[in-house]
Amino acid sequence: MIIPVLKQARSRLSRLDRTLIITVVLLTSVFPVALFPNQPPPPKGIDGQYSGKQGQVLVIKVAETEDMADVAGRFLNRTIPFFREMRAGEAPGYVGLLGIDMQDEPGTHELAVDIKRKDESRHLSFNVLVAKEKFAVEHLKLPKDKVDLDDKNTARWKAEQDQVKLALTENSALRLWRSNFVEPVAGKRTGIFGSVRVMNGKPRNPHNGEDIGAPTGTDVAVTNDGIVRLTVDHIFSGRGIFVDHGLGFYSMYFHLSDILVKDGDLVTAGQVIGKVGATGRATGPHLHWGVKLNGARVNPYALLDLPFKNGSPSVTKTAAPAPETGIVAEDIPAKE
Repeated sequence: MIIPVLKQARSRLSRLDRTLIITVVLLTSVFPVALFPNQPPPPKGIDGQYSGKQGQVLVIKVAETEDMADVAGRFLNRTIPFFREMRAGEAPGYVGLLGIDMQDEPGTHELAVDIKRKDESRHLSFNVLVAKEKFAVEHLKLPKDKVDLDDKNTARWKAEQDQVKLALTENSALRLWRSNFVEPVAGKRTGIFGSVRVMNGKPRNPHNGEDIGAPTGTDVAVTNDGIVRLTVDHIFSGRGIFVDHGLGFYSMYFHLSDILVKDGDLVTAGQVIGKVGATGRATGPHLHWGVKLNGARVNPYALLDLPFKNGSPSVTKTAAPAPETGIVAEDIPAKE
């Protein structure tokens, strides 16, 4: 009697085992994360690697055939929007411009990209190696009133900063710029992007744009298509123009003698929007040309090297002779 009982027990255990196995398989297909909470996440950078120096602009390409996909990236707490890119002889996909801020920490950081469709989504992870740029150090001696602000002017400067921050939060969700970028003035570069300025022995904020020396009244052209978001007359930058090119990309033109556009105007690459001057805290005529890309302060001349060559205006790189001109002082307050 013992042998039949054992056979019956083994039979019951086998049916029980089969039931448990089937149950586990079904639950795994529905609740894979809950059943395996200790499963490691996919490694960062699994989808590729990019590299660039502080102040540069990287072109990130993502292969995706869906026309209506929503593609966006995240890099060092900055959102990187992507736009549809179709090129002859190449697979369709999306492109994003990643600006490396001039003070981003050197090292490897993750660019996380999410692609969302109607019925599914996927996640990509890229490593971005940020290399340290060797920025110059400038020692400048200026009149005290060109550097230090009294209480009244300090309040004015802070109000102007708030005005700019508010205006730059209204960037267009559409890509307004096209292909090649235009150098706004043909002249001598009198400032160095990212240079650390020590004024009257005190270190100030690094220079966040390029200065181009040219005679007063020289035409200033907008670097690409966009909409004039803000025109100002500020204590440091003088008469200035902020142009929204869409997708978090802005260009700025400071120390103008004349502004030829108004808020809300649509402008096209190469259009004259102002004249070179020395307004604000400047010691001579020149243009301060700045660029912000999704919050990152990048070298505006990096735009001229972007690989977009689809019949847009050719880039002007000829440097006309220009007299020695003064420096800009629009960003001399030190960070608090």
